[in-house]
Amino acid sequence: MLVLLPPSEGKASSGRGAPLKPESLSLPGLAAAREAVLAELADLCAGDEEKAREVLGLSEGLRGEVAKNAGLRTAGARPAGEIYTGVLYDALDLASLDAAAKRRAARSLLVFSGLWGAVRVTDRIPSYRCSMGVKLPGLGALGTHWRGPMAEVLPEAAGAGLVLDLRSAAYAAAWKPKGEVAGRTATVRVLHAPTRKVVSHFNKATKGRMVRSLLAAGIAPAGPAELVETLRELGYEVEAEAPARAGQPWALDVLVTEVH
Repeated sequence: MLVLLPPSEGKASSGRGAPLKPESLSLPGLAAAREAVLAELADLCAGDEEKAREVLGLSEGLRGEVAKNAGLRTAGARPAGEIYTGVLYDALDLASLDAAAKRRAARSLLVFSGLWGAVRVTDRIPSYRCSMGVKLPGLGALGTHWRGPMAEVLPEAAGAGLVLDLRSAAYAAAWKPKGEVAGRTATVRVLHAPTRKVVSHFNKATKGRMVRSLLAAGIAPAGPAELVETLRELGYEVEAEAPARAGQPWALDVLVTEVH
């Protein structure tokens, strides 16, 4: 099972660990694309601060993020699972999983990123600010920049099992499973059961709890149909239908009664 996650806007501080070693990151086929983004982002933020803030879409209160990006190569690095914070990651709560579940997380979780493309939760990275929606002056739109490298690398990373896609739209645009891989991919919406409206904050929390439930139970469904049954056994209310045509992902709706 491969679980595709969005990053978080908020991130923990880098800390005082050893700096980034780009060659140590997972998915080495993304190395050249990563270096291109890292080089331009660091140079941009080391230069004109106002221009960098405009490009990154940062408010006055987030001015310090520019300096953070300028020092990416020398900042301390921590496991990505510790760097990413926010609602989904709080609900996932990787740190409190037992040893076996943490090993499963290391194998199955892949976090998408405007800067790194995609990383495992065990990859050591510094704290940064660069969303997939950013358009760098040289490289252009990052979503477009990542499509080619992702198309080459991600099908192999997906292996032969289930792909559980929990990414937001901006990150999903960087890689869309196709063909046989798409047929064993499941996307998830979280809906308020009484109204059938998509929820926002609770959407992220529910997805985090759902992944945690799978990891803690040690269950890796073989495909979307098995995922539906597994989630129901774990106590989730799930609606799903098989796609009308082969080579299309399954769409799952997880229903919640409380929105908080």
